[in-house]
Amino acid sequence: MTADCDQLSKTDIDILVCTFRRPGVRDTLLSIDAQILPPGVAIRVIVADNDDDPTAEPDVSRAAAQMKTPVVYLHAPSRNISIARNACLEHADANWIAFIDDDERAAQDWLASLLASAERNRADGAFGPVMAQYGHDAPDWVREYDYLSTWPQARGGEVQTGYTGNAILRWRGSPLVAQRFSLQKGKTGGEDTEFFFRLWRAGARFAVADSALVYEGVEPARLNFHWIRKRKFRAGQSYGRHCAAPSLFTHLRLACASCGKIAICIAMTGVRAFCISKRRYWLLRSAFHCGVLSSAFGGRESVSYGN
Repeated sequence: MTADCDQLSKTDIDILVCTFRRPGVRDTLLSIDAQILPPGVAIRVIVADNDDDPTAEPDVSRAAAQMKTPVVYLHAPSRNISIARNACLEHADANWIAFIDDDERAAQDWLASLLASAERNRADGAFGPVMAQYGHDAPDWVREYDYLSTWPQARGGEVQTGYTGNAILRWRGSPLVAQRFSLQKGKTGGEDTEFFFRLWRAGARFAVADSALVYEGVEPARLNFHWIRKRKFRAGQSYGRHCAAPSLFTHLRLACASCGKIAICIAMTGVRAFCISKRRYWLLRSAFHCGVLSSAFGGRESVSYGN
């Protein structure tokens, strides 16, 4: 399953996958193997298993036996996602690295589209959308606003951060190779938001690859207001903590801006009180800004990984 040293030196893109007790990682790997690549581009997959025991190894081995793409399996225990991500980075030895989650499936032109966007924009990296795939039991209000898909965003004309669910990054020979994910964020989540913000502040430039699609099936447990509200709150906390260098002025500015936005959201919730989808839209926007406000006052982040 592990490629030899000569193969590693010729790899153009290493695709990094962290996994924790998800048998569906096999489908993720097979979707990577089905990529239609640009001429001359070679790929390799590195899988880091974050469970205490190497529980993912049988699934990864079965997938690797069906693949033409070399696969490297790593056991990176401790139930801290940053440990797994950093294990992947330590083993990466390619011109580019790409990220995809273990519950996602890549479109066949995913990698080619990511690479083309980064090269066309002369960027150090690019982010693509993660498209939620809803089952028949998904509520209409969730579908209407597509709360569980993720779209990369530009703020002030710049893409400042992104997510490891769908990303590509320059690697070998780049100043970025010394960077690692924060172990402190490895249980709360938001480690990828912080990582890419840090790279952006160090001078990295990112692009959006709208056509580089990956798909994520939505678990039924996530199709409720309570789960989505918690996700929005955590996203607000993560954004608030890392969108600017910490200082008293930054915290005050974030707090004031968040209070104003929360007030607007509450007012709009009242205006839209009789429309369930609109009411929940404004409540969920309020949850995000409440998370930003919490970050301004040092609110604790809940544990998201390793349970």
